[in-house]
Amino acid sequence: MGACLGACSVLSCVSCLCGSAPCILCGCCPSSPNSTVTRLIFTAFLLLGVLVSIIMLSPGVESQLHKLPWVCEEGSGTPVIFQGHIDCGSLLGHRAVYRLCFATAAFFFLFALFMICVRSSRDPRAAVQNGFWFFKFLILVGITVGAFYIPDGSFTNVWFYFGVVGSFLFILIQLVLLIDFAHCWNQRWLGKAEECDSRAWYAGLFFFTLLFYALSVAAVTLLFVYYTQPGSCYEGKVFIGLNLTLCFCVSVVAVLPRVQDAQPNSGLLQASVITLYTMFVTWLALSSVPDQKCNPHLLTRFGNGTILAGPDGYETHWWDAPSIVGLVIFILCTLFIGLRSSDHRQVNSLMQTEECPSTLEVTQQRQVVECQGRAFDNEQDGVTYSYSFFHFCLVLASLHIMMTLTNWYRPSETRKMTSTWTAVWVKICASWAGLLLYLWTLVAPILLPNRDFS
Repeated sequence: MGACLGACSVLSCVSCLCGSAPCILCGCCPSSPNSTVTRLIFTAFLLLGVLVSIIMLSPGVESQLHKLPWVCEEGSGTPVIFQGHIDCGSLLGHRAVYRLCFATAAFFFLFALFMICVRSSRDPRAAVQNGFWFFKFLILVGITVGAFYIPDGSFTNVWFYFGVVGSFLFILIQLVLLIDFAHCWNQRWLGKAEECDSRAWYAGLFFFTLLFYALSVAAVTLLFVYYTQPGSCYEGKVFIGLNLTLCFCVSVVAVLPRVQDAQPNSGLLQASVITLYTMFVTWLALSSVPDQKCNPHLLTRFGNGTILAGPDGYETHWWDAPSIVGLVIFILCTLFIGLRSSDHRQVNSLMQTEECPSTLEVTQQRQVVECQGRAFDNEQDGVTYSYSFFHFCLVLASLHIMMTLTNWYRPSETRKMTSTWTAVWVKICASWAGLLLYLWTLVAPILLPNRDFS
């Protein structure tokens, strides 16, 4: 009898894995829309790939990667040596990350193509989007295993440029999410201040605005100290100075009377968030400069061990400060993509999502399906987000995390890992594009007064 009950329990779990998103999380999460639960599960797939990629970079795993087809020897059997005196064994983890991220990107790209023009949960493809999780996981594992048998050749070199483009676009998506977050934050705290008639909310906004600007000034100072040298590193000085000037300009524009009249919710809080993020992207760019005088993160050999090209001679790790901070921001933004629905029409139009439903609508939906489970289908009349665009964002996220974990090193045709100016210019151009995008959100209502920017 016990064995029979156990078998029935296993079969119910298997059927749940093959079923819909509400079935999986109905007993472990509060009442949630089906659309949110589905996005969270897909995001968990991506974060699982990130975790495996991090494990691949550990020294113990790298030593086992020699057994795979893309070994570290040329035809003559001579070990490959990389630029900066880094041998192949220490970079096998990087090449494994390329294949893992290729697998996750291919997985989400297939779903992006398959889910084009899905309008509601009544579409048969919506059942695939919101269910069959066990089979989806098997597909992801199969693509990952196959990716490790791709011959090295020019694969990593070509895939590097896919990563560059994808990472550039994802940096812009991160900026859009930050702008949306700052706008919502400012709007809600101003609303609280008016409702409660309390100055504490205004003090909180002032404190965080001042904090973000102080951190930005500190970042500029540190960038000048560690990434520039007297009489050299002119590119870094230009990048830091130019981005500082642009951030100052957008901060001034944000508080102009005409901008305030057109957008009463705009202010220095949003500008301070954008300024701090721009300084972060500038830091990422300078950490990829291929000049040891101007970049303390470049790898070199000293004696019998590999160390950073810094004055203290400490041992290097692939986990330098820019990579760690970038990984944290990546995880937060990826989770935000899975959870968010904005209150702003323009952001929803750009991110292919719908506005947040009212509290009354959500309460009514929960009451209707309360007896059926904790998660409920909220897409019978129409999808709340573009399935295809959501998967495309996860494709870009896979490419961005690939570049982040590998420090933007490029595998060249001679099978060397090099830091290139391509990575520098991509990040700097992304910071400029982000500032221009934010500037457009400020001046668009003034330049196009006949359009509705509410």
